[in-house]
This record gives sequence, structure tokens and C-alpha cells, in this order.
Amino acid sequence: MRIRIVDAFTDRPMGGNPAGVCLLDGDTWPDEHWMQGVAAELNLSETAFARPLGGSRWALRWFTPATEVNLCGHATLATAHAMAADGLAAGTIGFDTRSGLLSATANADGTITLDFPVNLPVAVAPLPGLVEALGVPVLSAHDTGALGDLLVELSDEQTVRALRPDLAKVAALATRGVIVTAAAADPAAGYDFVSRFFGPAVGVPEDPVTGSAHTALAPFWGTRFGRDDLVGLQASARTGLVRTVRRGDRVELTGRAVTVLDGTLHA
Repeated sequence: MRIRIVDAFTDRPMGGNPAGVCLLDGDTWPDEHWMQGVAAELNLSETAFARPLGGSRWALRWFTPATEVNLCGHATLATAHAMAADGLAAGTIGFDTRSGLLSATANADGTITLDFPVNLPVAVAPLPGLVEALGVPVLSAHDTGALGDLLVELSDEQTVRALRPDLAKVAALATRGVIVTAAAADPAAGYDFVSRFFGPAVGVPEDPVTGSAHTALAPFWGTRFGRDDLVGLQASARTGLVRTVRRGDRVELTGRAVTVLDGTLHA
């Protein structure tokens, strides 16, 4: 079976967030344990499996090394990129997923735009143990609803970049993952806010670039800045840029992707 590794939300190899991509040709899913095993073997944040439903509709699932997840942005972008490379992505592709119908559009400039449901953050009291897990003061904490993560505002960009959380304590928190964020230190830097994502509870110690997190970051910072069109920088070691545009109860995530490995899976 053909398998690819695609770096998403970047225009250069070894940047952004790598995802495994398997484009299947059957009308049923392979064994779930096999898909989970492939994801564990690749040991990337997520591996995507897509199968055709007819026309421009595909079914899409995502697995971390430890579990299946309900929503993943970078692996969806990577899947759409692989489809475009194979000539399967003319116009807009619809994906049937655990999070409902999503879409990806390959643009003339080489970017890909994802259409995802927005996840409105709601202010909550910081979870017990949160400050100890992060090791820094917290300005505010927000539930992200169906996304299942905790969005945490920190004091400034440098604090986000320098953060070294206790991952064992993060994994013990009552949340899927933790998104930390702050406004950009320099308004002329080319991005409006920074973030990082930690998900050790689902087998992802730190995710390099998290598209799904931006479905909550977009409305959070959009309210602060009074704008619907923003650019986020995920400040992991690999880094990546995500352009976000909120449109009511949907949010568009736009980025680039690069294939770095194209091979055959012997399993």
C-alpha cells in the first residue's frame, strides 16, 4: 500500500507538522487495529486514512500513535495535498468525518483552504494542577467545547516560546490537550498571535502545528482584535503558519504542504 509523509502548514521540507497519509481504494475501512498500528509505527502526531465515497466526497479518519481523534487540521491539509498531487483534488473536496462534513479547496497559488466548524472558547476556572503542570502563571483558561482541549492564555509571546511544561502533569489534567497562546510581541512580525499545543494524554507530547486548535484560537483572538482574518504562528521547534478566517460558525484554515516521503507500506 502506498503511504506518504507530508509536512503541513509549511512551504519547506522538515518544517510544519508531518502527517502520514494513506489514500485507500476500497469501499470499506481496513481493520481499525491495523490503522492504529500504522499510526503507531509512523509515530507522527496523526496519520490520516481516506477512502472514496464517489465524486468529490471522501471519508476521512485520523489516528495519533495512541488513539483515534475527532478532528485534525494538519493531517486533513496533508491529505488534500496528496490528492492534489494525484490529480484527485480539482475544486473542493468534501470529507465525511467524526466532526461532520469538512472541506478542502486547492487554490491557484498552491495553498489549501480547509473549512472547519468553529469551536468557541468559554472562560472557565483553571483546572486543578494546571499552573503546576505549566510552571508559569495563567492569565485565563477556556473550554473549547467539542474540540476537547483547554485553551490557556499566557502573559506574552516569550513565555509561550520558552515554556517547558511537566508533561506527566499535563497528561493528568482533565482535558484532551492544552493550547497555550499569547498575542504576537511585534505587530509587524507577519502573524497576530502565537500558540503551542501539548497532548501527552493522546500520545502527542507536543504537536508541531495544530490546525484544529486554530478553530478555537481564531474566535478567541478575533474577539480580542476585532477582526475575522488573522495569522497564527505555532511556535514549536518546527514552527508553522496558519491563516484563519472566521465565517460565522465556520472557520477557514489556509496553509501550504510539502511531500517529504512517498513509499510502500509492507504490512
